[in-house]
Amino acid sequence: MPRYSVTLLSIALLFSMILSGCDATPPPIPPMNTATPNAVTPLIPITVSPTMPPIQDTPPSATSTPTSSTCKEKTGTIEKGIIYTRLIDKPMSYNVYLPPCYSFDASLRYPVLYLLHGQGSTEDQWIRIGAVSAADKIISLASAPPFIMVFPFDFSYKQPNEYKFEEVFVQLLIPQIDNDYRTKTDSTYRAIGGLSRGGAWALRIGTLHPELFGAIGGHSPAIFYVDEKPLTRRLLDIPAEYMPRIWLDAGDKDSEFSVIEPFEKFLSEKGIPHEWHEYIGWHEEKYWSAHVEEYLKWYALAWTR
Repeated sequence: MPRYSVTLLSIALLFSMILSGCDATPPPIPPMNTATPNAVTPLIPITVSPTMPPIQDTPPSATSTPTSSTCKEKTGTIEKGIIYTRLIDKPMSYNVYLPPCYSFDASLRYPVLYLLHGQGSTEDQWIRIGAVSAADKIISLASAPPFIMVFPFDFSYKQPNEYKFEEVFVQLLIPQIDNDYRTKTDSTYRAIGGLSRGGAWALRIGTLHPELFGAIGGHSPAIFYVDEKPLTRRLLDIPAEYMPRIWLDAGDKDSEFSVIEPFEKFLSEKGIPHEWHEYIGWHEEKYWSAHVEEYLKWYALAWTR
């Protein structure tokens, strides 16, 4: 083939390629921030300084206040319990008063006051005549330290030597209370008292077990006839270091006054320390209700020292 033919063919081919390149349309450019399917966006590592405070989405309110560390309760609570035993014919039910803020500080322990009701009544009697409201009042006013009260039920009319209420009280009730609640178990911080028949029980149990109680209260006590002479002998036998504080009171028209007054004279004659109050009144709830706050303040005297 002639040489010029090759040259003309080469020029023609080159010219065709140039024309083809000028007519080509470039591919479209994807818009900004348009994600490509299945594309992986590389993560940009961020380093946070350990001293940097955490970022808050919403700043705290200027009026917010920290949670108070002081309990503000003004009233206590009542719980119920029951002891089942073959020692007595019926279970011993009881109410327990827990003072305001009892659940606030689990490290605190409390004195305990056992209060017994009168014949024919129930464990609610002391609550009905105002013991709980009086306790709330004197505790909230700091007239007494916080304390627990226990109100057991005595179902019987019998004399104490005819059934085992005392044994249940001492052997079962007191240990149960000390187990279930944060009590102070030293005798200084345990007291027993009662009104009418309950007062007789308080004098009997307290003098039979002076090592258990720092105070005994008889409020118009209907002293058991089986205890009239033994009670005085037991008091004389109590060593001075175990002698509880003793309170007696009665209304001047009380049906039991003829028994209570000679007992008080015996205490005075024998030099047995006690506090005696003769008021105007009868053997009735109205009388006891009028003095219940005074009773509780007296029991609490030893607990404020």
